[in-house]
Amino acid sequence: MSSLRLGVNIDHVATVRNARGGVVPDPVRAAKLAEEAGADGITAHLREDRRHISDADIEALVEALTVPLNFEMAATEEMQQIALRHKPHAVCIVPEKREERTTEGGLDVARDENRLAHFVAPLRDMGSRVSLFIAADKRQVDAAHRVGAEVIELHSGAYCDAHDEGDYDTRDRELDAMREMSSYAHSLGLEVHVGHGLTYDTVKPVAVFPEVMELNIGHFLIGESIFRGLGPAIFEMRRLMDEARA
Repeated sequence: MSSLRLGVNIDHVATVRNARGGVVPDPVRAAKLAEEAGADGITAHLREDRRHISDADIEALVEALTVPLNFEMAATEEMQQIALRHKPHAVCIVPEKREERTTEGGLDVARDENRLAHFVAPLRDMGSRVSLFIAADKRQVDAAHRVGAEVIELHSGAYCDAHDEGDYDTRDRELDAMREMSSYAHSLGLEVHVGHGLTYDTVKPVAVFPEVMELNIGHFLIGESIFRGLGPAIFEMRRLMDEARA
């Protein structure tokens, strides 16, 4: 079975910084510490309202990182132009609503297929790997394939929420859907990633899926780093992922 990559999202280091203003804690420093702890990539979401990651953070990350940057963004002209300027290794297109606290669901690629196909094309042409953040739903997987994405990232939030709430029937249904759609997407030639809400308690049942190549985890690791330190928090997540994959 192939190895499983870990992408660490450093958005909420910026959330803490912005709560008070100033320059600390520095998301770029967190990204470098994550690199040293074994992260295979760094994810940063430049939201339209700049509530956490800033334009200056993206510029600094592009300069500082030696592992790939996964640039999360909404499908807007402004974000497309920023991505085209910086040429990150990967671009993950996510839905975005200003009033939400975090990304609450997957893209409806099937409904917005024509626009997204035209949006994805220049990003692929400039050399970024384009990922679409979607629910584990066959219509969305098929649409992602048609619009030219190379990667899908399955939204694991409903699975994680159900686990936390003790709704194990829903949890198991969501897990089964991710398992089925991971296999189906792989059969279409799509690379499969999973992310959103994963914790030490929920990561292993997902990490065992052979078609999944990468997990993107942020909020939990940043929160856990308050108690363990960022390096140890990442080491433990890596240990659980590797144990499941073995």
